[in-house]
Amino acid sequence: MTGYFSEKDFEVFNIEGLDERMEGIRSHIQPKFQEIGEQVVPALSDLTDEEMHLHIARHARRSVNPPNDTWMAAAPSKRGYKKMPHFQFGLWDDHLFIWTAFIYELPEKENIAKTIIENLDDVMKILPEDGYISIDHTKKDAKKISEMNEGDVLHALERFENVKKAEFLAGRRIEAAEAAKLSKEELIQLISKTWKELMPLYKMGARVQQAL
Repeated sequence: MTGYFSEKDFEVFNIEGLDERMEGIRSHIQPKFQEIGEQVVPALSDLTDEEMHLHIARHARRSVNPPNDTWMAAAPSKRGYKKMPHFQFGLWDDHLFIWTAFIYELPEKENIAKTIIENLDDVMKILPEDGYISIDHTKKDAKKISEMNEGDVLHALERFENVKKAEFLAGRRIEAAEAAKLSKEELIQLISKTWKELMPLYKMGARVQQAL
C-alpha cells in the first residue's frame, strides 16, 4: 500500500534548478500540507487556547539555490511564525519531521531557554522516548532522545540560550521508507500525538513570549 506521501514526493529534492524544484514542491507537496493543516491546526487551537494559523513555506527569498527541505508551520499569528514558538511538519529528501520549534529569530530566545531550563525535570518527562532533538532546523542532524541524558538536553538548551544562531526543536522524524507506508490518517494521528505530548514545552515558551 502506498502512503500519503510517496517516494516521488521525497524525490522532489533531487530535481535540479530552483524553478523546477519549486514547481515540484508546489504541485506534489504543498497541496498535502494544506490538507493536513486543515485537519491538525484546528485541534491545536483547542489545545493551546489560542487561534492557530497555518503557514506553508514559500521559500520566497531564494533566488539561486533550491530548497533542500520544505515544511508547514502552525502559530498564533496570521502574519508569520518564525519569531514565536511554533509547530512544524515537513520533509527532507530522506525523512519527515514533526517539531515543536524554537528557532533563532525568537526575540525572547534567552528568556525562553531559561524558563525551559528551570523546568528541565518536567521537560525530561514529556520528551518522547522515540523522539529527536535538533539544534538547527536548517540541517538534517538531530539526536535521538533515547541516546541523550538530562545533561545532554541541558547542554542543548544552554547553547540555545547563549549562541545567537542556536535553536531548540523537539519532536519526531520518520525515515522516508517508513513514511511512505503511512496513510493520511496515520500521519495525522502521529503529528497530533507528537504536538500534544510536547504541548507543555510549547506553552513554557509561549507564556514568556506573551509576557512581552
